[in-house]
Amino acid sequence: MNKLEQLRQMTDVVADTGDIDAIAAHQPLDATTNPSLLLKAAKMPRYGVLIDETVAWVAEQDVADTERLGLLADRFAVVIGREILDIVPGRVSTEVDARLSFDVEASFNRANRIIELYDALGIGQDRILIKLASTWEGIRAAEVLERQGINCNLTLLFSDAQAVAAAEAGAFLISPFVGRILDWYKKAEGRDGYPADEDPGVKSVRNIYRIFKHRGYETVVMGASFRNVEEIEALAGCDRLTIGPNFLEDLANDAGELPRRLSPDDSSDFEDVRIEDEADFRLQLNASAMATEKLAEGIRGFIADQLKLEALLAERLDQAKVA
Repeated sequence: MNKLEQLRQMTDVVADTGDIDAIAAHQPLDATTNPSLLLKAAKMPRYGVLIDETVAWVAEQDVADTERLGLLADRFAVVIGREILDIVPGRVSTEVDARLSFDVEASFNRANRIIELYDALGIGQDRILIKLASTWEGIRAAEVLERQGINCNLTLLFSDAQAVAAAEAGAFLISPFVGRILDWYKKAEGRDGYPADEDPGVKSVRNIYRIFKHRGYETVVMGASFRNVEEIEALAGCDRLTIGPNFLEDLANDAGELPRRLSPDDSSDFEDVRIEDEADFRLQLNASAMATEKLAEGIRGFIADQLKLEALLAERLDQAKVA
């Protein structure tokens, strides 16, 4: 077996892309999207017909002009999600507008709109994960949504404190960002790289995984945002890993042996974390310069791509009106 086949025997493999062709080529269990990936998809001629479908539908809706751009983006995300769900047997993750990352009620309402848009296309909420930033407010929104039966994926996660808070809120899944953690430490410490077992992102996910298994949390740990194949291999055995098409291809082309590195019965030592309340969460997050900076940077980045996506879709809407 190649390494991708070996990985699938111990870890659920998820495709980290909005490229439907790439997903079809690798047949993952699930797929994840975000504003950056949707923006890339929207620029591909192959998805022009999906933009046309989105624009035609939104043009018929009786909504205020202030709501139209957000509805355009949400509907496009859902249409892409529908196409993905025709391929994957599991779920697709669809993200709430990052501009709502510090608003519990608005995040909750937007998540429900996304679920309603999927429902209108005949897709049940059991096939959707709502992605929310791992802010205190995002975690609280996820807590309410989970009680409602809407499963959530807590993203932009860089610290044990965020992970534990999400698990205690009952989140279905968390996505610790391995590669972005590595990026920060390379810059901060002036290094070109780290051996896989010393990679700060790998070490972070391993610690989170061990905390969760030790405490019996049901929340799924899904490593994300990889910078090299070695990071993926170092997390073999993690509950799930969401992997870009280039690394899926690399793994599929490698016939070497892939040993398991994480296991539910792992008795390795770990650094424990407890969260008392909101103030404690914010204090612990603030104590990590890396997590604080990468969370803020990630939210800003997703907002920037959300705005670009909305501008692209709005231009197509205006063109349709003229026609």
